[in-house]
Amino acid sequence: MSHLEPDGGPRPEGDLPHDLTIPDDLSSLEEEVTLALVLTQVASAQALAAAGALHGLAIDAVDSPVGAIAVCRDRDGSGPATVASSLSATVKGVPVVLLLRRGGQVTAQRWMNGEAGDDLPAGLVLSDAPAVLEDLVLGTSDVADLPGTVTSVGVSRWKAMRTLAAQARSARRDPQ
Repeated sequence: MSHLEPDGGPRPEGDLPHDLTIPDDLSSLEEEVTLALVLTQVASAQALAAAGALHGLAIDAVDSPVGAIAVCRDRDGSGPATVASSLSATVKGVPVVLLLRRGGQVTAQRWMNGEAGDDLPAGLVLSDAPAVLEDLVLGTSDVADLPGTVTSVGVSRWKAMRTLAAQARSARRDPQ
């Protein structure tokens, strides 16, 4: 099958049209991220929000039975990856998982020591998920409506450092 050039002549099979433009940033071809979560093993939402504040990250943190969850406020471009990278670098040697929801699809990726790792089957990550995580992913709960939600936004570095120091003292006093 031959195609026509703008001048009406035939275009050889496999040649691209002259007016075809390919964007430099292919992310515009994907659906937008509607939810970005970072699953951590950090003991409390307060400590996670404080760590986020120290790194200048805009997150809301909520407790779960398996560790605090960061909900990224900036879901555009590299925002979620920046949060995953920063938080995984903060808790060296302990992986975090970045969950992204685009349309009806959820993807999961492991991060460790500030570096992106393997893609994970999202179904396996969510298979034994605590109710709070499931509610966030399904959109049945908004992070602002969950009890104990702590934000990093507007927290000074000084207050964040005091919070982390208090959390560390508490952990030393009450080992589990």
